[in-house]
Amino acid sequence: MELTTRNQRVTQCQKPTGLIGRFVLWRMNASHSKVTDWGLRHITIAPDATILDVGCGGGRTVDKLAAVATTGKVYGVDFSHESVRVSRKVNAQRIEMGRVDIAHASVSALPFPGEMFDVVTAVETHFWWADLPAAFREIARVLKPYGQFAIIAEVYKGANTLTAWLTEQNAERAGMTLLGADEHRELLGSVGFEDVQIDAVRSKGWICATARKPTN
Repeated sequence: MELTTRNQRVTQCQKPTGLIGRFVLWRMNASHSKVTDWGLRHITIAPDATILDVGCGGGRTVDKLAAVATTGKVYGVDFSHESVRVSRKVNAQRIEMGRVDIAHASVSALPFPGEMFDVVTAVETHFWWADLPAAFREIARVLKPYGQFAIIAEVYKGANTLTAWLTEQNAERAGMTLLGADEHRELLGSVGFEDVQIDAVRSKGWICATARKPTN
């Protein structure tokens, strides 16, 4: 019973569904707010920026981004239908105004033309992606030259927190790819990103990895 319950929690965090999924998304919107604010301070967002939030979950990050890109447009994608529904509800007013769009899609096949976005963000999601190098290359495809990619999470391999230690012990079983700070840097560089910067707060387990798409 305990194993089943744990597996259900993991599944709902990875791909929220139904009533329980809606509760998980509400909780994520609240609990991830501070680390999101901290992470977003590592990038520059112009008022007219076109932005994509991959794995938009409950839509709180989309809302934060739209509040900064006041004359731009923010897109969110998630492969959970429940996440799309909740994110659309959270951002209903801006969707009606044409400033936000939320779609059901996977990071492995983003439904956008190449070089569309000034900024792509991924908050508390990339460790669930099945093929990180392929996902990073797909994100690079939709970024404009010198566009920014920001990964923000509150757990990473090597952090000095109980949550990080427990996650490391169970990552493989849960289907997670948990990287250390240097591994983030190396992987982003290996798929062609440049100006890779890593800010990791071991005492909190927070990590922000930023990078840019080359101009040539």
